[in-house]
This record gives sequence, structure tokens and C-alpha cells, in this order.
Amino acid sequence: MSATRKRYFIRLIARIAIFIACLIMCFDLQNFEILNGNNFFKKFYILHLLWLVWVCDMVLQIIPIKNKVALGSQKLFANRFQPIREKINYEALKNYVVTTTKAAYKVFIIWGLLIIGIGALYYNAIIDKIWLFMISVFFYVCDLICVLIWCPFRLLMKNKCCTTCRIFNWDHLMMFSPLIFVGGFFSVSLVVMALLAWLVWEVCVMIYPERFSEMTNAALKCSECTDKLCTQYCQKCR
Repeated sequence: MSATRKRYFIRLIARIAIFIACLIMCFDLQNFEILNGNNFFKKFYILHLLWLVWVCDMVLQIIPIKNKVALGSQKLFANRFQPIREKINYEALKNYVVTTTKAAYKVFIIWGLLIIGIGALYYNAIIDKIWLFMISVFFYVCDLICVLIWCPFRLLMKNKCCTTCRIFNWDHLMMFSPLIFVGGFFSVSLVVMALLAWLVWEVCVMIYPERFSEMTNAALKCSECTDKLCTQYCQKCR
């Protein structure tokens, strides 16, 4: 098991622990008063710590980091780009970008419909703000399950692994989308930050498409992979 995969398994265990801790916190609803209005600034809540973890995670997606962060998340930056030795086939690159972007926005539409359904449950008083928060924490766990165990989005994206995934840094936007309905500084700040991370990613796809394809970025090829996050997929490609 690679060092990166080990780190991500540790992170998955930590996220499961956070989810369990949040479930336990549901026995005292005062823990979630931070979700209301500007209560974020009125006193310290344990959820301030989780907010800080989430913000730091998103910051690491919009600044170049050489180590500790998976290549799949950092391939938008020049320091992770290794140009191929051959002449770039720009027509093939264009077709790749168009195809993967179409697949990406199919995922976007499906996820949007899911969030609309969650919003309908909220506005019909079937679930409340705490439920919306817990759904986001559940998605937080599912994010790494997709990376390490099995990803349903591969059925639409047709990508061979996370390193080459077109939507790798969509995770926080998808994660925090249920918080759109909550309001208050805690939720709005996370949604805005997630939108920023998503926008940086999408702009880079359009400006630097060569960084996102193994046809043009040698660092994304199986032969150059050091992350080995998706070993179950890597073995199928060998």
C-alpha cells in the first residue's frame, strides 16, 4: 500500500469518527446553534473546529502543494505538470476535454436533482437544519469511500482512476450543497469557499486542459503514478 493510500485510509477513519461524534452531538441540540444566523461569532462551539478543518481542506485545493495531497487534486497546477516528450495532438486533447466535460455535467445534473430532492424535504418540514448538516457530514465520509473503495461516478465519467478524474475537486461543492438551504455564516461560508474551489478547478480545465489528460501530462500515466490511491482499478489496467 502506498504512503498516499495509507494517509487517505487514516483520513477515512477520522471522517467516520467525526460522523459518529456528530451523531452523538444530536442528543444536545444546542451544539448546532452555530448553524443559525450569526451565532458563529457569538461563542465557541465544537463545530468551529470542524469548520476550520473543512476550510483548510478547501484551501489546500486552491494553492499548489508539492506533497501530502493527491496528484488527482493538484493536477491543475504547473508544479504537477510533466509534459509528454511527443508532440501534443491538440485535436485529440480538445475531444478529450469535450467528452469528459459532457460526462462531468451529467454528474452535475444528477447531483443537482438529488439536492433539489433534499431541499424539498427540508421545505416540507420533513427534515430540519440538523439533518441537512448530518447529510453533509455523511457525504464527507462517502467522498473518501469513493476514492478508496468504490466510486459510482466512474459509471458516468468512464475514467480509469481518481488521478485522471475530471471532477476530483468537485468533492467539497457536492459535500456542502445540502447546506445551501441552511443559511447562516457557518453554512454560507462553506458553500462560498466550495464554489471558489470548484471555480478555480473549472477555470484551469478551460485554460490548461493539457494538465488534466494523460495524453499530454506524463505525471498522470500509470507508469508514473506514485499515489496508487485506486489500487483496485490500477490492477485492472495492468
